[in-house]
Amino acid sequence: MRPIRRRSLCVGTLLALLVTACVPAVEVTSSWKDPSYQGYPKKILVIGIAKNPAYRRIFEDEFVRRLTALGMEAVASYTVIPDAQQDDQGAIAAKMHELGADTVLISRVTDRKTVTTYVPGTVYNPPAYYGTWHGYYRQSYQTAYAPGYMAEDQYAIVETNLYDAGNDTLIWSASSEVSMRRATDKLLESFVDVMVKTMADHKLLK
Repeated sequence: MRPIRRRSLCVGTLLALLVTACVPAVEVTSSWKDPSYQGYPKKILVIGIAKNPAYRRIFEDEFVRRLTALGMEAVASYTVIPDAQQDDQGAIAAKMHELGADTVLISRVTDRKTVTTYVPGTVYNPPAYYGTWHGYYRQSYQTAYAPGYMAEDQYAIVETNLYDAGNDTLIWSASSEVSMRRATDKLLESFVDVMVKTMADHKLLK
């Protein structure tokens, strides 16, 4: 009985991991585009608002890499705007004008939330022997059960906006929920992939 019990627990844990792994890392909850905006951005200044300078750099570099791969021209703000000037809107506007950027992409975390989910127990049936009722009954009687448990997932609510640098109006906006289960680098890659796809769906990228 004990070996079966241990095996059932392993199977139950594996199934629970497979189920939670199916949860998307990034999910767009809403998106909008100004219907009056025509054409495509020519040069985008990418700004990631973060207290940690390292996160800002990683985020902006990944966004620039993906946009550049699609033939767009993009600049990571940290390469032209020091961390000490992040709150200086005048300096940012001047740098946008100097660079000739016609749009600015700004992304920030607006909120965080915790979702608690009950993962039900898993019943595991060892291979049954149907040759005789004795063998079948014995194997069925030894059915093992792995108890359920509560699982908590952390999510960041991220808002990403694209503005026209010429008239300072909003062109496109997207809100998303980002699961914090993955490592930071993989999470940022997934987030940027989803945002770029959403921008393409709104006909903002060539």
